Amino acid sequence: MLNSRETGLRYLQDAALLADLLYDRRLLNQQQVHLFREQVESRLQNLRKAGGGRQQRPGPGNAGRPDLLDALLAFRFETGDKPGELLSEEQVTRAVAEAAGLPFKKLDPLDLDLAVVTKTIPRGFAVKHLILPLAVKNGVLEVAIHDPDHRGVLAEIERAVQMTVRPHLATRSDILRMLQEFFNFQSSISAAEDNLAGPGVDLGNLEQYVKVASSDEAASTDHHITTAVDHLFNYAFEQRASDIHIEPKRECSQVRLRIDGALHTVYQLPKVVHAAVVSRIKSLSRLNIAEKRRPQDGRIKIDRSGQEAEIRVSTIPVAFGEKAVLRILDPEVMFQNLQESGFSPRDYRCYQQMIHAPHGMILITGPTGSGKSTTLYSTLKEIASPEINIVTIEDPVEMVHEEFNQIAVQPQTGVTFASVLRNILRQDPDVIMVGEIRDHETATNAIQAALTGHLVFSTLHTNDAVSSLTRLVDLGIQPFLAVSTLLGIMAQRLVRRICPHCTESYQMPAAELRALGLPVAEEEGDELTLRRGKGCRACRNTGYLGRCGIFEVFTVSEEIRRLIAAQAPEDEIRARARQEGMLTLREDAWSKVKSGITSLDDALRVTT
Repeated sequence: MLNSRETGLRYLQDAALLADLLYDRRLLNQQQVHLFREQVESRLQNLRKAGGGRQQRPGPGNAGRPDLLDALLAFRFETGDKPGELLSEEQVTRAVAEAAGLPFKKLDPLDLDLAVVTKTIPRGFAVKHLILPLAVKNGVLEVAIHDPDHRGVLAEIERAVQMTVRPHLATRSDILRMLQEFFNFQSSISAAEDNLAGPGVDLGNLEQYVKVASSDEAASTDHHITTAVDHLFNYAFEQRASDIHIEPKRECSQVRLRIDGALHTVYQLPKVVHAAVVSRIKSLSRLNIAEKRRPQDGRIKIDRSGQEAEIRVSTIPVAFGEKAVLRILDPEVMFQNLQESGFSPRDYRCYQQMIHAPHGMILITGPTGSGKSTTLYSTLKEIASPEINIVTIEDPVEMVHEEFNQIAVQPQTGVTFASVLRNILRQDPDVIMVGEIRDHETATNAIQAALTGHLVFSTLHTNDAVSSLTRLVDLGIQPFLAVSTLLGIMAQRLVRRICPHCTESYQMPAAELRALGLPVAEEEGDELTLRRGKGCRACRNTGYLGRCGIFEVFTVSEEIRRLIAAQAPEDEIRARARQEGMLTLREDAWSKVKSGITSLDDALRVTT
């Protein structure tokens, strides 16, 4: 005779128990419960005959055998409290976990340790019983399981690992996916490690590294390394990463992904496979595999489910080996709708007037990683048409696009920004984009191109829009030339968006906000309601999901032209621009804080 606790663990074996539970949780109505009870056995038999479940590739044992939950999902019931939304595996598993008194675990690969997942229990046992090791904390092994009635299996694991096992309930599809990804990646790395094992040179310091003459280039073509690198690329795309860092350390090779501006460590690979992984990446990007003592740059074009994406590869020798950084250039990110980039109505209107002018120069300013390239590419994409000739000069070409004529700077062959600009006018351009104005010659040629009837875009590294005028003068540009050509200057930064899944409101005194230098009006009251992210699985407990631009759009009006020509101080020009409606970066960030787009902390972080 089962007691109530034992009965509560058998939800996935008893259709009546499961139906009653979902009815109590208002996930199913009476009609759906009745239909489920009547037809569940026939649905389950049909699924087993067809050999299908929630996973595409059934594995051995329980992993490949459809169960009660598969049969339930096959009905495609709408949820009781949300018409139009189908009952999901996660909703059912959460309900079962709560009823069984077990914590539910939404699995995130960034939280898992490769060694714990793959080396705690054997792969066959894990797949057969759908058990995923999560972490070892204070002598307790935390695992994710699919079926709450797994007491015997958990006891076996406790005897094998000599630790207390603490179970969490997770969806079967998540457990299977993690087991497949982690064990496949680990098997590739382990096989490569076995192939590469043997006497070698310790790369523990820079002097020893420089002396390394032999490398395992042949291993870069090995299918184990190929599989591991392919997995790494797919994983980075799934996680919306903008960069992949592969860094040699004293005892291992560390892999980190930059997601929404922050780096996350995802793998610690055996040190012996590092050179082979980097060699494989260098081979794909057509770099010199044998050259390990000089920095190299290359690119890889990837077909991702029918969509093309590019990866820009940079390698450089560091203390413990050769580091590779891969910048992921996704067309969906690089070419955006300008109106959805974060512009205020006034800034969007002013920027549109600038970019549709027949001639003149427009400058985009900001530090590295502030989204300047995305803004420029999105702008060129918007104004591109068969009637105009767009020529870009870049170092390097970030994203190849067939509507632009793109020229890569190659200083070693004499192809520089300045030399190309001197000759580019013979190519009959309408719009010219110069990747960056770095010196007097480039600045002078860009100004001359704008003076002769071309629309010129370029970037500068300055803190705000108005200070770019001083930077141009420092580069040797006369104020009267800047007056004649400049249409406007835009400074920008990227702030992180508050995660919509865990956003919460809180109160903050207006006096504290004013003390931080924020433009809080008296009519806004003594306390303001702001928003922030609490942190959840969707945002990896960061409170942020995605990014948004903040802008300072400085248009050069007739009055500002007069001030520039008179060499007026920056503060005077800035004050006039603000009178004409310009929002500073801090003010635009504050408007996005009040709108609930970003948090106060992130707005202050990027505008301090």
